[in-house]
Amino acid sequence: MARCELTGKCPVVKNLVSHSNIKTKFKAIPNVQKKRIFSNALAEFVTLRIAASTIRSLEHSGGFDKFILNQDEDSMSPRALTVKRRIVRKIKAKKATAGAAKATTVEAKTTGVAAKATATVKAKAKKKV
Repeated sequence: MARCELTGKCPVVKNLVSHSNIKTKFKAIPNVQKKRIFSNALAEFVTLRIAASTIRSLEHSGGFDKFILNQDEDSMSPRALTVKRRIVRKIKAKKATAGAAKATTVEAKTTGVAAKATATVKAKAKKKV
């Protein structure tokens, strides 16, 4: 059964209606393709079976990472869920390291400012003497 791993699109039964209003059952199958998609957060390719309409939605929403983070988990396949969780973990790790690096630069700046202030105070004290 063709099913999109990101959106959960699957075959649906429709009615083909003729000019004389005769209804005939018709099965509409989504155009599912096996594609390698690049994830910027993971910095690697991910292979998923996705519908062609989902590919257009990916490009419209601003990329794979943004699309998968905004997608609800109920319609996603287990493989897509593992990719989403990996992306979330990677983003959290980047934020944590960026926060730690920012804190150390703030500490370095404040100690540098304090050192400059004490140097200027000492210089002024020498001028007075």
